[in-house]
Amino acid sequence: MLDSNQQSRDLDYSMHKLSVVVPMFNEEELAADLIEAVNAALINYPHPWELIVVDDGSRDLTWLNLSVQAQKVGPHIRLIRLLRNFKQTAAMQAGIDAARGDVIVTMDGDLQNDPQDIPALVEKLLSEDLDMVAGWRQNRQDGFWLRKFPSKLANRLIRQVSGLHFQDLGCSLKAFRAPVLRKVRLYGEMHRFIPAWLATVTSPDRMAEMAVAHYPRTKGQSKYGLSRTFRVLLDLLSIHYFLRFGSRPGHFFGGLGSLVTGFGLLILTYFGILKLSGESIGSRPLMFVGFFALVSGLQLLTTGVLAEILMRTYYDAGKFNSYHTLRASNVGVDDGWHQAD
Repeated sequence: MLDSNQQSRDLDYSMHKLSVVVPMFNEEELAADLIEAVNAALINYPHPWELIVVDDGSRDLTWLNLSVQAQKVGPHIRLIRLLRNFKQTAAMQAGIDAARGDVIVTMDGDLQNDPQDIPALVEKLLSEDLDMVAGWRQNRQDGFWLRKFPSKLANRLIRQVSGLHFQDLGCSLKAFRAPVLRKVRLYGEMHRFIPAWLATVTSPDRMAEMAVAHYPRTKGQSKYGLSRTFRVLLDLLSIHYFLRFGSRPGHFFGGLGSLVTGFGLLILTYFGILKLSGESIGSRPLMFVGFFALVSGLQLLTTGVLAEILMRTYYDAGKFNSYHTLRASNVGVDDGWHQAD
């Protein structure tokens, strides 16, 4: 029997279904424009397609505007509303879970990405037999200090940690083969590191970049700034761990625990020799350092490994999600595809 990777590679460009996934949060000014722009870009797309917009717990008129516009456009516009704001990664995962296409394209809801680039991304993905094609905002239309400069630093750091040589890992406009994308689960701020996660289930040689258009934001305000930096750094540490030690956690915790335990044992051995020599060691602060180092090392060897394994088991069991849905439209039905005449 063919595995899902092989099945996805056998997918012919002339016969596929496309799902476009867009998370949105408090974008009432852009909600209707987003649906209209994607529909206009794909109105003559020669294959069945659907648009899935995930309202990430917006507190404005985003859901209402999405609903009104979706009814005007047609049943191929599918809406999902999350119970509260679970952040962009969880919203994107909700859309991916609901997608029915053989190919999944993700993009931001601020219309700085151009939906007109979607067909070219999909064509490159399938015609060149790739698993992912990422957009590259060569002429990025954002502020330098708050957006472009932090992004450059983050991209450089991510390239060093992941070993992937993408120029713009922060661009949400990406095309994926659905069976490969569904092999990974997204948490935290992990939507920025999808190429790194995919590298754990497919070859980096099957991933590529493609230059795409980028426009300045015309309505609303960005929901992301420097405040996300700390969360991104924490997720980057997780990426480093799972890329290096995901299949052998004992090597990571065992190595670190052995180092700390050895340090504690060395100190305690030294004080043991002093005790045998008749010296008083009860009030020596260094002895307490050795004791706590020994205890910490043992905890690294046990509690850390168990915690990491339990965390992965909790999410990967398939019974739990990083989001909860309030309502959804056209989800779970087999119709609702747009097909060009």
